[in-house]
Amino acid sequence: MRWIGLFAFSFLFAQEWMIIVHGGAGNLRPEHLTPTLQATVESALKEALEKGGAILAQGGSALDAVTEAVCVLEDHPFFNAGKGAVLNENGEVEMDASIMEGRTLRAGAVASVQHVKNPIRLARIVMEKTPHVLMVGQGAEELALKYNLPLKEQHYFYTPERLKQYQQRFSSLNTETVGAVAVDRYGNVAAATSTGGLFLKMNGRVGDSPIIGAGTYADNQCGAISATGHGEYFIRTAAAFFVCMLLKQGLSPEQAADSVLNTIKHLGGEGGFIVITPKKHYAMRMNTSAMFRGIMSSTTPPKVWIFKEK
Repeated sequence: MRWIGLFAFSFLFAQEWMIIVHGGAGNLRPEHLTPTLQATVESALKEALEKGGAILAQGGSALDAVTEAVCVLEDHPFFNAGKGAVLNENGEVEMDASIMEGRTLRAGAVASVQHVKNPIRLARIVMEKTPHVLMVGQGAEELALKYNLPLKEQHYFYTPERLKQYQQRFSSLNTETVGAVAVDRYGNVAAATSTGGLFLKMNGRVGDSPIIGAGTYADNQCGAISATGHGEYFIRTAAAFFVCMLLKQGLSPEQAADSVLNTIKHLGGEGGFIVITPKKHYAMRMNTSAMFRGIMSSTTPPKVWIFKEK
């Protein structure tokens, strides 16, 4: 009977899961968002949580959950990823993405792709179908063709807001990057990040989002991390891996995220992290005034926030 009781306890514990998403961090003010736009953005974050959460609730993997959650945000025109990606100095879209699973430390990433509808799906193909971790440009898009991923002409990614920003050379919303982290009922973690990069960036510039250890990292021994912000600073500090190492040293997710953000701020950079551990401890931290973010778990419905809580 004792063994039956232990098994029942382990089974119930194993049913717990959690997913967190973000849609970028920046110094956004309430006046930048109309009530209608805010409601639309919050709805998109909830949709991403619910898409990933449904997979986890059915016993699916954290890897599948973060993939599908990020695809939702890539398809939404507001966020700087996929369809809503910002334009570079040449008026073109160049997108980056990466994905990593904590159980095996497998990872895949793509950079400077211009026609792939969902770059995060291509990053996963790099991870699962090739011996490589990072593929860029034309070679990455040839891989997308090989595996029949949807490709789009550049005009698909343009939105009226992005075209206006490019014409005026000014972006008031300053949204950056989307991402997701999750832990499934088996205690496995995964992370995924996707972005259009910096507005008016130099042609060929690559930020932290496709760099494993900078914008994305996942390890069952510590947790899963997705970053958003000034990519160059996150690359220079190996930010996502840095957070993971601090978690291994015993810091809480909030302490680890804040410590790395303080280092980044000291260098002159801004941004945020979403962090989750195999034990469902988590953090959503930023050193900016806002970060589009949300959380859902086996015990809580979707909750989303935009501005920094006081």
